[in-house]
Amino acid sequence: MTNMKQKVFVSFIALMLAITGILPESAQAATVLKSGSANGDVWDVQYRLKVLGYYQQPLDGKYGRETIRAVQRFQQDYGLPGDGITGAQTWKALRKYTLNREEMDILAKTIYSEGRGEPYIGQVAIGAVVMNRIQSSEFPNTIRGVVFQPRAFTAVDDGQFWLTPNATAYRAAEEAVRGWDPSGEALFYYNPRTATNAWIRTRPAIKTIGNHIFTM
Repeated sequence: MTNMKQKVFVSFIALMLAITGILPESAQAATVLKSGSANGDVWDVQYRLKVLGYYQQPLDGKYGRETIRAVQRFQQDYGLPGDGITGAQTWKALRKYTLNREEMDILAKTIYSEGRGEPYIGQVAIGAVVMNRIQSSEFPNTIRGVVFQPRAFTAVDDGQFWLTPNATAYRAAEEAVRGWDPSGEALFYYNPRTATNAWIRTRPAIKTIGNHIFTM
C-alpha cells in the first residue's frame, strides 16, 4: 500500500471510529475556548450548560462574561479548576456528563422508541440508563457508541429508533442529563413479559418502574 493510500485509509478508520463513538476521549479534538472565542464550539458549550441550568442567556456563540461564569460554576461543581476556560479537562467532563443538541436528539429518540407508553418517571429512567452507560468504563464513552452498540437496544435493532420523538421524550431526556436518575444507577433494563435474553434475567434487580425491571 502506498503512503498516500495508507494515509487515506487511516483517516477513514479514524472517521468511522469517531462516528461510532469508539474513538477514545483523549483522541477527540478539544478546542480551547476562552474570553473572546466565537465559533461553533462555543454554541456547543452554551447549549450543554443551558440544559444543565448553568447558562441562562440566549445561545449566541460568543464566549463572553455570562459564558465564563457558567463554565466556572460547572467547573466548581465537577471538581475542576474554576478558571472559566473550556480546555481539555472541562471538555472531557462536559462530554461525559452532558450532551450537545444532536446527541440530545439521539437520547430523545431512544427514550421514545424504547419507552413510549411508559410512565414519565420510567422514560426518565431509560434516559438515565443511557447516561449511566456513557459514564461507565464498561461501555463506550459517547451516546452514539452506547445507543448503537450491537444488540444494546431493541428499538435500534427493529428500526423503531427512527420514529419521531414527542415533547415528553425530550423533556425526559433533559431531566436525565440534568442528573435525575429514577433507575437507581442501573445499567440495564428489560420487560420481563417480552425479554428473551436469559442473561439479562440474571442481573441484580434494583427496582421496577412501569413495565421495566432496572438492573445492574
